[in-house]
Amino acid sequence: MPTLTASPLAAVYEARQRLQRVALHTPLQPQLRLSEQYGANIMLKREDLQPVRSYKIRGAFHAIASLSEGAQAQGVVCASAGNHAQGVAYACQQLGIEGHIFMPVTTPHQKIDQVRHFGKGQVTLWLRGDTFDDCFVEAQAYAQTHGAQFIHPFDDPKIIEGQATVALEILEDAQSPIDYLFVPIGGGGLAAGAIRVFSALSPQTRIIGVEPEGAASMQAALAAGEVVTLPEIDKFVDGAAVKRVGVHTLAACQEGLHALTTVPEGQICCTILALYNRDALVVEPAGALSIAALEQWREALVGKNVVCVVSGSNNDILRTEEIRERAMRYQGLKHYFLVRFPQRSGALKEFVNDILEEGDDITFFQYIKKNNREYGPVVVGLEVPSPEALPRLNARMQVRNFQYEYINNHEALLQLLV
Repeated sequence: MPTLTASPLAAVYEARQRLQRVALHTPLQPQLRLSEQYGANIMLKREDLQPVRSYKIRGAFHAIASLSEGAQAQGVVCASAGNHAQGVAYACQQLGIEGHIFMPVTTPHQKIDQVRHFGKGQVTLWLRGDTFDDCFVEAQAYAQTHGAQFIHPFDDPKIIEGQATVALEILEDAQSPIDYLFVPIGGGGLAAGAIRVFSALSPQTRIIGVEPEGAASMQAALAAGEVVTLPEIDKFVDGAAVKRVGVHTLAACQEGLHALTTVPEGQICCTILALYNRDALVVEPAGALSIAALEQWREALVGKNVVCVVSGSNNDILRTEEIRERAMRYQGLKHYFLVRFPQRSGALKEFVNDILEEGDDITFFQYIKKNNREYGPVVVGLEVPSPEALPRLNARMQVRNFQYEYINNHEALLQLLV
């Protein structure tokens, strides 16, 4: 890897030296299936193999270890949807520092349990709010009240320096010049670190940021030219679902990000399942972001050297059914309807015999017969063999005068009914 005299990367090299005691130099692995699929040399930077199963240990440990002894004695506070919390907990345990960690109530239990495990009695866990941004406010208030040091998950130069060591390792291990680097973006700390390193050592590499479609806070900030707060976000990609990116991270992305791609949550789910079923690779939703974006760049990637950062693998097995459900709906293989059945004998038999076709499978059926009503509402969930089955199904219901409403796109209603 090239080195520079009086390098602007001096702080990043210092961070790498400090991290040798806690963070792995994770492998840069060729991915044969994806390489064949896209006609490119696809490599995965396996940050899911870190002791805390994400790259977040790098920034957290570097930031906490950089504090003065006096600041460390006052303890640290952080807010996190999971991975940063685990990094802070592990750093507190390694350094013998008291930590207070604020996480959303909606955080998967697997991540909560891991924070307790890595903290080993050094940390106190507080579950507050429904989103990262909610618990962020409470964590900052706690830090100010108790005089503790707040460890920001992304908008801090020390955090960015720690995350930048990921990029140093990529360039150290790459056998050929890298044409594209795909980096997941939540708050933007990893992207900002990668930009710092690649702009100095590999400026020809195109850095592509990847956000979940339902939480595209960096996209909004770049469009506005300033940090903005999204009114609502989809919390599914919990490791990258933030309403507001950082001031430092936005500045870095404005300067060095070559493109920004958003990926639908359903496509992320398809990627998670493909990696598990075909490659025996377990990733969390945020960890699948960079790989899920490849399809949108298919034509540009042919014959290129491409690196995707697999940012983490803290996925709760209890979410598997939700991931499968979202994937099938995205692929057009699972559909939900609110059907108004005629309140007469034989209506259900007619639906099964005349509306459904071979290969259609009823996976959900909720029916309440009501008196003095001409029609009874039924929620029906169907799995179909191909996306082309849906228009045929709609046509048969219309011909046979079944009144219905397609509710796949009504997320709030689905969560209420199914």
